[in-house]
Amino acid sequence: MSVFIAKRVMTLIATLIGASIVIFIVMEILPGDPALVILGVDASPEAVQALTTQLGLDRPPVERYWAWISGLLQGELGNSYAYKVPVWELIEGALLVTVPLAFLAITLSIILALVIGLYAAANHNKLGDVTLMGISQLGISVPNFWLAILLIILFAIELRWLPSGGFPGWSEGIWPNIRAMILPSVALATVVGAILARITRSSVLEVFREDYVRTARAKGLSQRATLWRHVLRNALIPVMTITGIQFAALLTGTVVVENVFRLPGLGTLVLKAINNRDTIVVENVVLLLAAMIIIVNFVVDVLYAVIDPRLKAHDI
Repeated sequence: MSVFIAKRVMTLIATLIGASIVIFIVMEILPGDPALVILGVDASPEAVQALTTQLGLDRPPVERYWAWISGLLQGELGNSYAYKVPVWELIEGALLVTVPLAFLAITLSIILALVIGLYAAANHNKLGDVTLMGISQLGISVPNFWLAILLIILFAIELRWLPSGGFPGWSEGIWPNIRAMILPSVALATVVGAILARITRSSVLEVFREDYVRTARAKGLSQRATLWRHVLRNALIPVMTITGIQFAALLTGTVVVENVFRLPGLGTLVLKAINNRDTIVVENVVLLLAAMIIIVNFVVDVLYAVIDPRLKAHDI
């Protein structure tokens, strides 16, 4: 098991390094001068050059990349060009919104996937199966930002059950903030949950065709008992794979959904930083999002070995 985890850790580190290089190169080739954005188009060339030197943007790219990575390893993310505050303070405040929202959305997605997928598989080719798969197909095809607008119109404007946007802050208590996250999490979870539900159904049906399942059924074990004792564990492996991939899509979706609901999360922060050409903030936020996705995939790989030791043995 230790060899298996060591290989995965090495892959994780190499992927993070590669992601940091790609992010830095992309930010380098993007048009726009941060100093000119900060000072305005009417600023004198001398003032722009002085601010460029002050921000260290006149140094060679390799030197600036190494300074950035060295700072990350020491826990120093630098200061925002636009806000003049440490980048970590901006990210910390945004994480308090994005992380709970992402976990609430992925939890809803998994619950939807298991309930719908298992029910559809257990009622294969029956009315319930056909109906749920039709609804899930509709859920996949609906953009989350459009669904977010519909949810606001229905539940915030018409029914007045939930707030249309904004975030009161955790100092106001847990429930007001959870209420503010319900509609955004539903908008994010609908598409992901629909995809996972179809994968769950297909995976369960595939495992149902295995010989050991037919043997269990031949011995008199009920369909429900067979499902929970023999089928579900093996069927979860491909579901976990897609869950890790969809978590990446969910984090990407927060960029748009957070802006629709006016939530001060990482998505809102990175869009403001792009508008301000605040490259140091963009680099750190995007690398953080990439790291979260890579770590989730690492956790999924480890869970593979826990669920199915054959994968670990084959890898070793």
